[in-house]
Amino acid sequence: MLEFDNTEVNSFASIKVVGVGGAGTNAVNRMVDANIQGVEFIAINTDLQALNLSKADVKLQIGEKITKGLGAGAKPEVGMQAAEESREDIANIVKGADLVFVTCGMGGGTGTGAAPVIAGIARDMGILTIGVVSKPFAFEGKQRMRNAESGIEQLKSRVDTLVVVPNERLLQVVTKGTTIMEAFRQSDDTLRQGIQGISDLIAVPSLINLDFADVRTVMQSGGLAHMGIGIGKGESRMVDAAKQAVESPMLETSIDGARAVLINITGGTDTSILDINEAATLITQAADPEANIIFGAGIDESLEDEVRVTVIATGFEKTPFVTAKPGAAGDARSARPVAAPAQNDPAHPAPIPEGPEVPSFVNQPRYVMPDRENRRTSLYGQRTFDDQTTRAAQPAEKPAEQPAEAERDPFYDEDPFEEAEQQPAEKKQGRRGFTPDIPPFLRGRRK
Repeated sequence: MLEFDNTEVNSFASIKVVGVGGAGTNAVNRMVDANIQGVEFIAINTDLQALNLSKADVKLQIGEKITKGLGAGAKPEVGMQAAEESREDIANIVKGADLVFVTCGMGGGTGTGAAPVIAGIARDMGILTIGVVSKPFAFEGKQRMRNAESGIEQLKSRVDTLVVVPNERLLQVVTKGTTIMEAFRQSDDTLRQGIQGISDLIAVPSLINLDFADVRTVMQSGGLAHMGIGIGKGESRMVDAAKQAVESPMLETSIDGARAVLINITGGTDTSILDINEAATLITQAADPEANIIFGAGIDESLEDEVRVTVIATGFEKTPFVTAKPGAAGDARSARPVAAPAQNDPAHPAPIPEGPEVPSFVNQPRYVMPDRENRRTSLYGQRTFDDQTTRAAQPAEKPAEQPAEAERDPFYDEDPFEEAEQQPAEKKQGRRGFTPDIPPFLRGRRK
């Protein structure tokens, strides 16, 4: 078996990582601490104070005339103008690179505005350009999220491949006791893993080697990409690492339908060929059946009982974003095929969906107009109709019942002045022996 010194670096490809803005320079600092091999680190910022704290090999202050050494004030247009002002300096820094990573945190001023300009400069020089950026947490505000989405759209057209890491996904994997500093540190670490996973494929020789040409094949003009890194331990470490790389809980993407997939598996000296076959099969089955698969494998004695699987997928016909992981409660409904809209076919009308009966004029019997020939005119000129011309399916109306005589209201039969006239009438009858014949409606007016 051939053995390689893993510290030996492939010098045939020049790789440069450009961190832009505060989040970008923080990510670069973590990559420097991780001792990534064969990569030149560059920090670019408008904030001179923050730039001086960077551990990068090369530091560049942009927009000195516009910002006077201060930040962009969370204004992407200021970051863009700063990059345009320093366009010549940026071109000199990335010159000679075969691969340039542009990393930043979207939503602020410098990273959001300057990253698309920097990426465009590199790509126009014929350099393979990959963007690895993060989206802000929801609690950082709607305005910052809108800035981030706008910056991502601009960067998408300036790079060959773009990997987006949403910070909101951190809330699904962190514990309740995780501090905000630890959360941002983990976000920076996700950016680092993505860049290191790709750079190691190129810079570090392996048993089944992958070089820069393989990476270019997968990532050149690849658009949005899925990039996952899985680490497994124990008896099922290979399958666990493969599943983690495919699902990649820190990303919004999936490899479903990918037409180009790069797979790299690194394990200890006891790595089994059957385990590798099982992991690779699991990954390729999730991609397009006709996908171009580029496979690499390496041995790292320091891993011992641990394996590391890297998956990069591009060439999606549609946006690879997913809303839920496989097996979620809503998958069965979302996976159901959508029926095509029904055509207007008189011979086969579309069925009316069943639902609760709603009172409507539609449910009433249809009124049938009387036939003109069946109409008759009575002797007195009033129109009448035969029984056939009455409303269809309408029962004959019953005449309104008159109230019985005993049930009439006695109010209408009483004289309202009868009680008032009773005593005066008796007095007159007793005094004179007769009762005057006075109409009832005048009795109340007598004095």
